Amino acid sequence: MTNDDSDGMTYADAGVDIEASEAATAALVAQVGGGSGDYAGLLDIGDRYLGLATDGVGTKLLVAEALGDYSTVGIDCIAMNANDLVAAGVRPVAFVDYLAVDAPDETFAEQVGQGLAAGAEEADIELVGGETAVMPEVINGLDLAGTCAGLAKKDAIFPGEAEEGDALVGFPSSGIHSNGLTLARKAATADGDYDDAWDGDGYDTVGEALLEPTRLYTYLLDDLRAAETNAAAHVTGGGWTNLERMGEFRYAVDDAFDPQPVFEFVQARGGVSDEEMHTTFNMGTGFVAAVPEENAEALVEATDGRVIGRVEAGEGVSIRGLDL
Repeated sequence: MTNDDSDGMTYADAGVDIEASEAATAALVAQVGGGSGDYAGLLDIGDRYLGLATDGVGTKLLVAEALGDYSTVGIDCIAMNANDLVAAGVRPVAFVDYLAVDAPDETFAEQVGQGLAAGAEEADIELVGGETAVMPEVINGLDLAGTCAGLAKKDAIFPGEAEEGDALVGFPSSGIHSNGLTLARKAATADGDYDDAWDGDGYDTVGEALLEPTRLYTYLLDDLRAAETNAAAHVTGGGWTNLERMGEFRYAVDDAFDPQPVFEFVQARGGVSDEEMHTTFNMGTGFVAAVPEENAEALVEATDGRVIGRVEAGEGVSIRGLDL
């Protein structure tokens, strides 16, 4: 993938400014305080931590609306939350959802429920209730979000800080997941539409490729703990810069998983630069763990991961000839 067109589409131009979003989040956190990690809030409850994560599906819902298919967005909602808990070393145990609509509709509500049930089963967590709010003057269509709760013994959570010399073990994504869809949607519809035929295997239409649900990484938790993982990153909004959440080091990535064809499609259709792609999307790798080098091979053999790089002295992320 090579596109250095500085005039191509950007996430900020599409309507999402990551730097402004992070500044707003920091302003909110400064006022409310509370126990928090980079991915999950951790509450000391005695002999263990209660972990909490909250997130939504974002503008992926607009693709679902265009296709009239909401059957997978519930999986996204579960995964975006459960994966954040896994990145902290916390085992997800329960989930509560919040569905806001402008008008009640049994069809899409049933489809959303199907996805939530499928995601909960795959993540091995309990759906413990939820709320549906009808707000016609606030919501246009629908919004779906949720909160995931998890538990971890105090010696089971990840330290949260990588160490120089650690190996970076990466795990493949399933596609775009549920971040960067504002840019992906703008690119996909710049010279076409969601129901255009998909030029490749696996999907019938462009919209189906964009709707591929977020992969769940809950299956990794025991193996990550066995490998004495120092820190982990769920590659979400901000793309590969998420690795910097593991500490102030240089993350040298030299063998990342290849991007799925959907990324090539978005980049070509939108004229998006390589740097913008890597600071917006996961680009084929959805989860990364920093583990002691001597434990990396055992983790790889036990999972579908592979060593994709290393932690070095310095700063930033180096990947595919880019310095992020």
